[in-house]
Amino acid sequence: MSEQELPPQYITASNDLRSDTFTTPTKKMIEAAMNASIGDAVYGEDVDTVTLEQHVARMAGKEAGIFCVSGTLSNQIAIRSHLYQPPYSILCDYRAHVYTHEAAGLAILSQAMVVPVIPSNGDYMTLEDIKAHYIPDDGDIHGAPTRLISLENTLHGIIYPLEELVRIKGWCLENGLKLHCDGARIWNAAAETKVPLKQFGEIFDSISICLSKSMGAPMGSVLVGDAKFIKKCNHFRKQQGGGVRQSGMMARMALCNVDDDWRGKLLYSHKLAHNLAKFCQEKGIPLESPADTNFVFIDLRKAMMDPDVLVKKGLKYNVKLMGGRVSFHYQVTEQTLEKVKLAILETFEYAKQHPFDQNGPTKIYRSESTEIDVEGNAIREIKTYKY
Repeated sequence: MSEQELPPQYITASNDLRSDTFTTPTKKMIEAAMNASIGDAVYGEDVDTVTLEQHVARMAGKEAGIFCVSGTLSNQIAIRSHLYQPPYSILCDYRAHVYTHEAAGLAILSQAMVVPVIPSNGDYMTLEDIKAHYIPDDGDIHGAPTRLISLENTLHGIIYPLEELVRIKGWCLENGLKLHCDGARIWNAAAETKVPLKQFGEIFDSISICLSKSMGAPMGSVLVGDAKFIKKCNHFRKQQGGGVRQSGMMARMALCNVDDDWRGKLLYSHKLAHNLAKFCQEKGIPLESPADTNFVFIDLRKAMMDPDVLVKKGLKYNVKLMGGRVSFHYQVTEQTLEKVKLAILETFEYAKQHPFDQNGPTKIYRSESTEIDVEGNAIREIKTYKY
């Protein structure tokens, strides 16, 4: 894209399955923003921002919360605030967003070694997985002792079993370890399991609770924890350029969804994902992970499906896709669901005649060029989905 060229005007998220971040502000949210408070949030003087922080913190059973412009920022300042004198290490899932998709923030901001764990059950880390990779602070000067465990709920659309979280928490208490939750989609876990946020708050020392993914706010997360911890997080938020002055507009828009029927909206998106997962299973299309919530992960490698062909087949049916991760949100229509089934099935059948051998790791956030369709015709309206 040249300096003079602008992206096409975004019209609707109803056919956008690239991520649950593509939801667009509703009329109700825009009207709410017009009446938002206009105080300076860096000085703690914006009413709507403080209201949002306190409201989400109460929901999670925590003393305090802090509004952050993104889940990446809230995760990174949370982890940094839990850590003191290096050397130390962080233990997390090998697919964790804090490890794979936050631009090496753990290494740069926290100066931490990361121990990525491949779950023995293929879905989520168990206490036994954690024990097997734990580095004790036993006087061995060659290691970097484990100081924090970071879990993600949901991860790849998979819900972390509550009983496993309780086991992990108990072991963390016994060993003096902090437990952080990347709760980018913890609302989805709460909606599907009927476990209140407060119960998750009893388990984790801190939770990054996203307001954008699935929930529909334009931006932001609220990081929750005890008051002393949040005060230190505020210091790191400022250091990282995350202080927003008049954030009341964003906070008021987020409150519209937090106070609305968010459970119903999320369960609707889950229903669509469950429908697609069942369709894939009936057609013999392999999946990477259980579709517990709003994601369906197609196993492109096992199916030998080319992600570029899948994106183009989606465009054929006016559906926006990005690799094998199909993300549903409450603004996706049932008509889009039926269209994406056709796109996936056609790609699966195409792969039988044109198997694709993918080299290297799967890249969720980008696919190959989409400048031409599968018949070789130019696609002028959308040149690329590379991120």
